[in-house]
Amino acid sequence: MNIIARRPFGQNYAFIVVGIIFLCLLAAAGQRSAPGVLILPLENAFGWSRDTISLSAAIGILLFGLVGPFAAALMETAGLRRTLLSALALMVAAPALSTLMTEPWQLMATWGVMSGAASGAVAIVLGATIVNRWFVKHRGTVMGFLTASTATGTLIFVPGLAALSEHGWQYVAWAVAAVALALIPLVFFLVPERPQSAGLVPYGAPEGTPAPARRTGILAATFGSLARASTTRTFWVLFVTFFICGFTTNGLVGTHLIALCGDQGIPEVRAAGLLALMGLFDLIGTTGSGWLSDRYDPRKLLFVYYGLRGLSLIYLPYSSFDFYSLSIFAVFYGLDWLATVPPTMRLANEAFGERDAPVVFGWIVAGHMLGAACAAFFAGWMRVMQGSYLEAFIIAGMTAVVAAFVSLMVKRKPVVVAEA
Repeated sequence: MNIIARRPFGQNYAFIVVGIIFLCLLAAAGQRSAPGVLILPLENAFGWSRDTISLSAAIGILLFGLVGPFAAALMETAGLRRTLLSALALMVAAPALSTLMTEPWQLMATWGVMSGAASGAVAIVLGATIVNRWFVKHRGTVMGFLTASTATGTLIFVPGLAALSEHGWQYVAWAVAAVALALIPLVFFLVPERPQSAGLVPYGAPEGTPAPARRTGILAATFGSLARASTTRTFWVLFVTFFICGFTTNGLVGTHLIALCGDQGIPEVRAAGLLALMGLFDLIGTTGSGWLSDRYDPRKLLFVYYGLRGLSLIYLPYSSFDFYSLSIFAVFYGLDWLATVPPTMRLANEAFGERDAPVVFGWIVAGHMLGAACAAFFAGWMRVMQGSYLEAFIIAGMTAVVAAFVSLMVKRKPVVVAEA
């Protein structure tokens, strides 16, 4: 039930909603970036091995992705507000409970299962649902802005969390829990279910545009959309390339860059500053990618993004790890970090239509986070087995180059899929 029947600012109220959702996505990004900050402090506090801690991060990342399509379907069936408020509440509970942990399984349960599931509902699929509901014009640009919240979350949270971790890892947990708690009243009072439920229409739509009928049956919505999409080549190309996207970003760099720098004698707070620099430039790069996706062939954009990313990852282990080389890498990689999202979403919208695209995109994002989970564990395991991250970064770079060429295999002609 809406608190206010009619919202101010007319169609421009869509930008108020986008601002609040940006903050929610930012908080989820901050919570998902916390395990990368906690690797070394948890090693010191509990004596747990790096691959054990990496496994908890991998579980969280995996669930972060797998929850996506179900969350998108739940937003269509049970309602966006209920889904979002429940997820924010769980984002408060998970890190708060982790302050009581004494055993590795409790780390897996809190930072792995609970945090992963909660933040997975407050992720890219939420942005895609908001964009499709509230905008007809400028969808690519708005999606780029919302996707950039991940970068902004890194920019804001990682250096601060790294500084807090020096006083005790529990301060990190309490900080991310407090941020999620503060967002609950904003969502409750200011985010309507749909534009029409607040007496509005989507931005750029003519007056009187009706709200689409709510779908029923979360399993039918989730797996029905997947069944229709999985018969197309476009789905599998986007799934595979987004798997590699996650493998080369969240899972590898996002989880292990601070630990990699620690191996080179670089202090944790300084290494966290590199992720913050990436976040700053990804805010620019991803928003710019959304603008480009509204105007240019998204396949060619993906080719450039993945190709440059692969070359930069192959370069990093051979760099001198001084201030200049790391700064150049951070700027270059930051511009490319999540620039892949707007063109991928545009291709999904073209292929699968307004009805199925948000849920199908959720499954594609699941591929992204599956790749990230594999990289989070794989890189930790390689570090234990080989004594360095060299091979992990080179392998990831090579997969990104492959993704660049695979991206060109998408057919731009919209795919017609049968309705259930």
